[in-house]
Amino acid sequence: MRVFVTGATGFIGSHVIPELLGRGHHVLGLTRSDAGARQLERAGVEVHRGSLEQPETLAGGVAAADAVIHCAFDHNFETFLANTAKDERNITAMGDALAGTAKPILITSGIGIGTPRNGGPATEDALNPLHANPRIVTELAAAALIARRIDVRTIRLPQVHDTTKAGLITPLIAEARRAGAMAYVREGTTRWAAAHVSDVAKLYVLALERGEPGARYHASAEEGVDARTIAEAIGKGTGLPVRSVGDDDIQHHFGWMAPFASLDMIASSSWTQARLGWKPTGPDLLSDLAAMDYSVPVAA
Repeated sequence: MRVFVTGATGFIGSHVIPELLGRGHHVLGLTRSDAGARQLERAGVEVHRGSLEQPETLAGGVAAADAVIHCAFDHNFETFLANTAKDERNITAMGDALAGTAKPILITSGIGIGTPRNGGPATEDALNPLHANPRIVTELAAAALIARRIDVRTIRLPQVHDTTKAGLITPLIAEARRAGAMAYVREGTTRWAAAHVSDVAKLYVLALERGEPGARYHASAEEGVDARTIAEAIGKGTGLPVRSVGDDDIQHHFGWMAPFASLDMIASSSWTQARLGWKPTGPDLLSDLAAMDYSVPVAA
């Protein structure tokens, strides 16, 4: 297949591309910059010029491909609400270009959207349309396309990591440096699901090749790693002291990340693994945190 990939030069997209090429697919990668174009060309990828700020520029890539993998998302969490609205517009625009075709589109969401209302691990069959996370609009946009008989498949991401980045843990480290200590909330028993970026990249390709219209897939290799253990691993790597913070100190210590700091974001991927034959083999989160080079700022 000829696959249009948004976020092609990003953390996840740049790992998805070699998986696609290795499986014999051709890739058309979205970029808005000359530097991005050169990066894609070096990777053996055809370039499509466009921007998330201009949804109409994505339509040409959709039209020129047999399938779409939408990895792109603006990760400036200080403008998170606006960024989710932008993602909704882009998904809708690509859906309009897919209308009347059988081409699949894989969209990207967060693992927390699948958390059942009564708590417990997120599951692939759960979708709460009233979820407090603004990223819910991504899945609502997908649901609108599914209602139009467009083949939409959703990949829900946990904390995706290697030794340079680790999802929300990356900005968490930056906030810890600002505050002068690595912290966890209360007893540190909240847990975050995680997966190595190489395993996540493989899942995208499996969902493309074997996935079903309307299905949601969980990229969680680890159901949950507790906050205290994460904090202690980062404290060891950075040399920062590690401490517990109470509810009254969450905003001061975590800054803009305060809403995420005490969330339990655990997720099962049993259904995904059984359905697609996905078997994660990459390093676990704590191994990557132990191997991370903390002498330089963690990549944004």
